[in-house]
Amino acid sequence: MKFTTLLSAGLMAATTAMADTFAWERLELNNSVLVILDMQEGLYSISRDWGAVHLRRALGKAFPSLPIIMTTSAENGPNGPLPQEILDMYPNAPLIKRNGEVDAWDNEQFRNAIKATNRTQIIIAGIVTDVCTAFLARSLRAEGYSVWANLEASGTTTKEIRDISNDQMMRAGVNVVSLFAIVCDLMRDWRHTPGAKELLPWLDRYLPAYGMVARAHKAAITAGEIQPGEDVLPS
Repeated sequence: MKFTTLLSAGLMAATTAMADTFAWERLELNNSVLVILDMQEGLYSISRDWGAVHLRRALGKAFPSLPIIMTTSAENGPNGPLPQEILDMYPNAPLIKRNGEVDAWDNEQFRNAIKATNRTQIIIAGIVTDVCTAFLARSLRAEGYSVWANLEASGTTTKEIRDISNDQMMRAGVNVVSLFAIVCDLMRDWRHTPGAKELLPWLDRYLPAYGMVARAHKAAITAGEIQPGEDVLPS
């Protein structure tokens, strides 16, 4: 049996065993903060499990009231700065430049920025998954915070390392979830604001898989005709 098959089986068993360990918690828009963690130019090149298109999604722009905290690690070295488009996207968000701390929680300025929000639910997107994201996520859990790690917005060198790291976080009570799950939980109802009007264009750009659902529906309504044989299909 291949190592990857054994690994997947082990992760499934571990997840099943943990199923009732932590109570389900809903994301609350007025109690959440987004951390853009070490999404630095130099680190994109070592993310082999997800491409840059996945990693550059802009969750904060979908929810204007969601506070943003950005941080970098030794950006004057090979890690480099944050991409300019991220800086331009959040011109008023605090940017904590750590000079040496690997775990962002070890930096006093970063800790103070988190505490200053008075929010207890932390959404994390970071490179690399096994160090930047996993270290901070577990540190936050140890401090009593609820943590949502955005699966597609944290990258690392291999899928195997990603899977092991996500397993470690889940064991600590971190919610490892998709971008779509985070968006839908923050929104709660397509009739809300932000809701369908604001989020469907955003999803079309950053989550094309669902954007195409909306496009297909629009095409069917505005330009579609029932084809022979479709008229007998169940609706």
